[in-house]
Amino acid sequence: MSNNQPRLSIGLPVYNGEKFLKEAIDSLLAQTFEDFELIISDNASTDKTEEICRTYIAKDQRIRYYRNQQNIGCARNFNRVFELSSGEYFKWAAYDDLHAPEFIAKCVAVLDHNPTVVLCHSHVYFIDENGNFLQNYNIKLNTDSLQPQKRFHELLTKHLCYQCYGVIRVDALRKIPPMGSYGLADGILLLRLGMLGQFYEIPEYLFFARSHPQQSMSMFMPNYWLFTNNNTHASLSMFPDFYSYTVWFDSAKKGQILFPHWRILWEYTRTIWLFQLSLYERICCHISIYRQLRGTEYLLLKDLLRVAQTFWERWQNVSIQKRKTPLEIID
Repeated sequence: MSNNQPRLSIGLPVYNGEKFLKEAIDSLLAQTFEDFELIISDNASTDKTEEICRTYIAKDQRIRYYRNQQNIGCARNFNRVFELSSGEYFKWAAYDDLHAPEFIAKCVAVLDHNPTVVLCHSHVYFIDENGNFLQNYNIKLNTDSLQPQKRFHELLTKHLCYQCYGVIRVDALRKIPPMGSYGLADGILLLRLGMLGQFYEIPEYLFFARSHPQQSMSMFMPNYWLFTNNNTHASLSMFPDFYSYTVWFDSAKKGQILFPHWRILWEYTRTIWLFQLSLYERICCHISIYRQLRGTEYLLLKDLLRVAQTFWERWQNVSIQKRKTPLEIID
């Protein structure tokens, strides 16, 4: 590192990651680009995550380990590693994914030579629990357009948000709100970064996303494999369970009244007004929201029906409690 100020900060939020954590850390430490710090934020893991991390601290001075006293939820932990960073560039890393040794070097080179690019990532392919190749991730977005409304349109496309694990300019990340604690928060974060500048996708498979039953997509979006091809038509049955996703992002929301699909629509719309755009660009972005979300209106109705059902069930429970005798309540 140069003058104790690394050029790149890597943030690795983790919770109970003992199964894959060693491989993920080894993959990062083996990078040909070495001027980085690795910030690990352990979200009160109950397995051997802490033991593994402390072993690595003794081996490499670039690693900084923090442990939350209690689980603060996924979104806050993701934001925490960024808040603790000090580099010119920033990269999130997952505890279960792997990187080719030249991944960071090639991403940094792109950012160094092209100031209009705010995020650089690479092609992705999936690996299984044992690290074996499964299939390529074939969704390719045209986010290198010079026009913000076109990047906005592309990032509304149904995709799996793997660009979040690219290398990002810190000054761009600081210009947008932190990752929110709601479903599709990672997609909204990418949408807002895309309003600030271009994304560049290195045409090589340098990032390896691990597929396994414990990951969030497997739990809340069991059909996510169907999103891995640009030619696949997205049906409502393929969409994630955004109710569960919201609680995963922020466990404090469990049991609360939620409007997850309305929240996503609001964040899409709010994004248009967070940035300085011409009237024409704003109109184009609003049209894109209509075009990309057309056919999913039922999800908004689903939110309302679910809330109505919750209120009905609560009213019934209150009515039952009122009809009980004092003796029944004690029992």
